Amino acid sequence: MSKIRNHIYLSKRFFISLLLVVALFILGYSFAWFYFAGRLTLLVFIVLTVSDFSWLFFNRERLTIQRKLPARLSLGDDNPILVSIRSDFPMKISYEVIEELPPQFQKRDFLVKGQLLPGESYQLDYLLKPLTRGEYNFGYTNVYVSSVLGFIQHRIKGSEPETVAVYPSFISMRKLELMAISNRLEDVGVKRIRKVGLHSEFDQIREYVPGDDSRTLNWKATARRATLMVNQYQDERSQQVVSLIDMGRVMEMPFNGMALLDYAINASLIISNTAMFKHDRAGLITFSDQIHSLVAPDRKGGHLQRILEVLYKQQADFNESSYEKLYATVSSKIRQRSLLILYTNFEGMPSMRRQLPYLKKLAGKHLLLVVFFENTEVQQLADARSRSLEEVYVHNIARKFIHDKKLMVREMKRAGIMALLTPPESLSVNLINKYLEIKARELI
Repeated sequence: MSKIRNHIYLSKRFFISLLLVVALFILGYSFAWFYFAGRLTLLVFIVLTVSDFSWLFFNRERLTIQRKLPARLSLGDDNPILVSIRSDFPMKISYEVIEELPPQFQKRDFLVKGQLLPGESYQLDYLLKPLTRGEYNFGYTNVYVSSVLGFIQHRIKGSEPETVAVYPSFISMRKLELMAISNRLEDVGVKRIRKVGLHSEFDQIREYVPGDDSRTLNWKATARRATLMVNQYQDERSQQVVSLIDMGRVMEMPFNGMALLDYAINASLIISNTAMFKHDRAGLITFSDQIHSLVAPDRKGGHLQRILEVLYKQQADFNESSYEKLYATVSSKIRQRSLLILYTNFEGMPSMRRQLPYLKKLAGKHLLLVVFFENTEVQQLADARSRSLEEVYVHNIARKFIHDKKLMVREMKRAGIMALLTPPESLSVNLINKYLEIKARELI
């Protein structure tokens, strides 16, 4: 809440005034009238300082500070923070707000200045964008109060220190879910996919209404009821979508302050929610040289929260990932044909070819979609203009890296494996588009 600790500080105005008094006394050694002016100024200065101190000291309980933090923060999203300040001082005050933000933000220049009249309130809204998961420790909200004189500043430390956990991007997940409900997904780049062919799962027989497809007429039911009857179909349900997240060292590469692993975690949460929204069952496996966690595919109440809690705890271990163990786990735990979405990162053809035999085995039993990342910084380097012989070599090497990524996609497609090469910041939208395309083509 407020008024936790109180401290008195001398302001810059105090020291400037004090220097003026000292200067007058020094000049008084040469000019007598400066000496008398200095004595008078010193007397006024002492009276004003004591008055300012007394006014602030006896009114120290007249400021209320309250900070409202969310129950948890969303990774990679702008999270709103609210600080409320109310003044019950009998006169106008000036204030400076300094927040003790968690060290993960590395923000040491937080300062907001303003003035408040008696009984007036001020609400400070600001946004924080965490780039790593984990616990964030907020300190006090420091408010420096001064009167019209401004000789003394009174620091009031309000709002108790709090710890808030940063979870995978549930704000983006809810945003996409609401846009899907309101049919506005195209606003964020999700394409409207046209359904190919008939729906594959029978739902019910009902009476014909104008506009129904004549190919769905049920002649036996029509003969029994003496009225036109049609078969109604719906999308196939209870298909399985399992996210496979590589926790090895290749996923620790940072882009725009966030590791590839965190982009993958955010996308897996969003695609799990989308799959459950489409009546599919969502599952999760995280692995490196061993299996870290396994959440069996399901869509019961609370299942998405379970996936969220598991994703929150994941940490890379910088080991070489074992696709052999991944294949063995999928073979024993995922018996039904499923859509497997593998999040990984191949930086070269040799590393991809080492794992290709296991990817082929996975694709033989399931529909496998391998998601890996474009290096946007390398792309910018390749697109830059060469101004020297050295830059020509550097740019050609960058173009080779980009070409290798495209070759990986072609080689996977030749092996019967679906591949999605995407910039990290566009991963969620591109993945949803791919999932909707797979659903429309009835590949699973």
